[in-house]
Amino acid sequence: MIVAIDGPSGAGKSTVAKAVAHELGFSCLDTGAMYRAVACKALADGVDLADADALAAIARDARIEFLHQCGEPMPSQVAIDGRDVTAAIRTGDVDRAVSPVSAVPAVREALVAQQQRIGRAGDYVVEGRDIGTAVFPEAAVKVFLTASAEERAHRRVRQNVDRSVGSIDFDEVLADIVRRDELDSSRASSPLRAADDAVLLDSTAMHIEEVIGAICELARAAQADLAAAPNDGA
Repeated sequence: MIVAIDGPSGAGKSTVAKAVAHELGFSCLDTGAMYRAVACKALADGVDLADADALAAIARDARIEFLHQCGEPMPSQVAIDGRDVTAAIRTGDVDRAVSPVSAVPAVREALVAQQQRIGRAGDYVVEGRDIGTAVFPEAAVKVFLTASAEERAHRRVRQNVDRSVGSIDFDEVLADIVRRDELDSSRASSPLRAADDAVLLDSTAMHIEEVIGAICELARAAQADLAAAPNDGA
């Protein structure tokens, strides 16, 4: 079963997805890390972010790997072509590069095919920006998780302080979030939007435990429906 969590940058999707997966006993498919890994390699190789063909070649040819610790839903390490980029993909430079990279249709096509093969083999919580609309439109649970731009900026600053990576200037982070919202919502390929059948969760005034609980409740209801489905009409 797939639980799809979409939403804008800084909405807390990764944190929520990890907690939901842990609660449900699912795994997390970190699709965002895949795009970040491509962006990271492009920057390291000096690739022009406007060169769609070069970016697509990285997405098609590079080997992206996730290493997991037993019992942990999220991968403990991300590598691309054997290089550990776990920390490198969370820098400010990659933050700014990932939207133009992920906007290239051929990049998305190459990575989506990998994501679908992985996700359809088990029970996964998958977060991103087009999971419920493009990657797993058949997902049993679809959530669009959002919050105000200001609240998302505050959260991102706190996160950057905690991990000692990225900008801690509120105005700079807010401007970057607003810019990314515009890029992600206006791109031609799989723009950021809520699926028609997604549940909208505005977490601006919600505690994270409330968000996690709400999504787990949706997932358990879907599991119950799936379990009952074979008996329908019997």
